[in-house]
Amino acid sequence: MNNNYVIIMAGGIGTRFWPFSRTSNPKQFHDVLGTGKTLLQQTAERFEDICPKENIYVVTSSDYIDLVQQQLPYLATGQILAEPCRRNTAPCVALASYKIAQQNPDANIVVAPADHIILKEKEFEKKIKIALAAASKADILVTLGISPSRPDTGYGYIQYVREEGEVKKVKSFREKPQLALAQEFLASGEYVWNAGIFIWSSKAIIKAFEEYAPAIHQIFEQGNAVYFTDKENEFIDQAYQTCQSISIDYAIMEKAQNVHVVLGDIGWSDLGTWKSLYEISDKDQHQNVVDGKVLLYNVKDSIIKTPHNRLVVVQGLEGYIVAEYDNVLMICQKDQEQKVKDFVAEAGKQGGDFV
Repeated sequence: MNNNYVIIMAGGIGTRFWPFSRTSNPKQFHDVLGTGKTLLQQTAERFEDICPKENIYVVTSSDYIDLVQQQLPYLATGQILAEPCRRNTAPCVALASYKIAQQNPDANIVVAPADHIILKEKEFEKKIKIALAAASKADILVTLGISPSRPDTGYGYIQYVREEGEVKKVKSFREKPQLALAQEFLASGEYVWNAGIFIWSSKAIIKAFEEYAPAIHQIFEQGNAVYFTDKENEFIDQAYQTCQSISIDYAIMEKAQNVHVVLGDIGWSDLGTWKSLYEISDKDQHQNVVDGKVLLYNVKDSIIKTPHNRLVVVQGLEGYIVAEYDNVLMICQKDQEQKVKDFVAEAGKQGGDFV
């Protein structure tokens, strides 16, 4: 267990979850499900029986360092890595992985986003331990594949070899498909959703960066002399100025030949949108999801999330999102939620702290 490490990626803004998720306070720092714990806190707690707390590293924007420290006060300063600018997930993973490898060359690493929902936590823990056991013994890159419950067009897919055993060879990664193709994926029985959760040894991921993303490898390898010193932050600032912005999927996973997948039904959602929150939440007899002090009259199939110190009355809506947070109220048809990004763009032009 002492060789196990976790990298939590907590730097995103979560635009599609506006107005709840804002630039100054993104969704990973909110108690989205009303459990009394934020998504970041839930993510960290998920690994209590997988690695020691001192082996948890959080990579986030320099703007969110204080939020991370407030919500995870047991982390030492060196366990929170501040990105000076956003460069997608490959540099984020590289920074933490190369630093961890300097501390422990035998490290096994789990990479997890801070804003995912996992309802079946014991099953998740079981699958992660299976993946860690496999990754500790072989030069492989493992990802978690979620058994699909519907032909969803909002997720990427992983095609795998149907073979015996818990750890299966990956054939290909597929981008978010059109509905007809998603239906074909489900019918074939050899596709799972890509959860964006990865497991590997530090040796395997560094070898993969060296082979498939040599520019990123060269940048973060140069930090080996300064990780865990007072020169680390200066190095990170310089590294990010020259580093390419690219996802770990494009940089490594879609190119590598040694990728495997562990399948799981773990009650997973990436909570990327209002619709995804609606789908995983408990509903009343009229299929409404309600979080707030709300009176409903003839309202169906809607999600209403408003401040608890304000009474909200809603009448006659069907299939709507009603969301209020920090002086912004959004009322939008649920099946038009892709327009939220447009709303954010327009709100940004209004001045003030609306985005």
